[in-house]
Amino acid sequence: MHILLIEDQEKLAENVRQFLSLEHYAVTVAHDGKEGFEKAMTQEVDLLILDVNLPGMDGYLICSMLRQHKKNMPILMLTARTKQQEIVHGLDLGADDYLGKPFDLDELLARVRALLRRKTADKQPQLTAGAIMLDTNTHEVRKNGKRIDLSPKEYALFEFLLRNKGTVQERPRIIEHVWGGRDDLMFSQTVDVHVAYLRRKLGKSVIETVPGKGYLVPSDPA
Repeated sequence: MHILLIEDQEKLAENVRQFLSLEHYAVTVAHDGKEGFEKAMTQEVDLLILDVNLPGMDGYLICSMLRQHKKNMPILMLTARTKQQEIVHGLDLGADDYLGKPFDLDELLARVRALLRRKTADKQPQLTAGAIMLDTNTHEVRKNGKRIDLSPKEYALFEFLLRNKGTVQERPRIIEHVWGGRDDLMFSQTVDVHVAYLRRKLGKSVIETVPGKGYLVPSDPA
């Protein structure tokens, strides 16, 4: 799952990014309202965590404009403003939930999980490829009933490929969803290395390479 975090307090943003990354989420960070709005418009975002007080463009305006452009990702607003009318204003503009600052990271995680559950309510919680089963609720992967331990990035990569089973996923899209769109990884071997790790743990035929294009989990793996 790809989360976009728009937060101008760099230390807080980095703490949130690291915490959510350990929970198997890919997190892209923007510290400026205009930059964040551009990322929200151009990237595939599963959840937006949006601060209200931002330089360049405030969170209320970002939320309003995203909804006007029919962007329907869940939006969790972060705000030090605790007046009821300000909270209601954000919800009226299209935010799905809010969290007051300062906040506990475990509470943030609970809100994130709840919003993503709503988003994926119509999707199957268990994804399969042959004898392999991935449970999106427990973040467990099993092969023939035996649990397979994956690192957070291995899990995120495999979940992304499974959700798009049968279709080729190109490197830029994989990096966007699994590593938060980091430009420095575009020409590295990071994706290839993690695919190799997954093949070693799950079997060589689980993920296919499509030369010149990318990777896919076939619809009917051997």
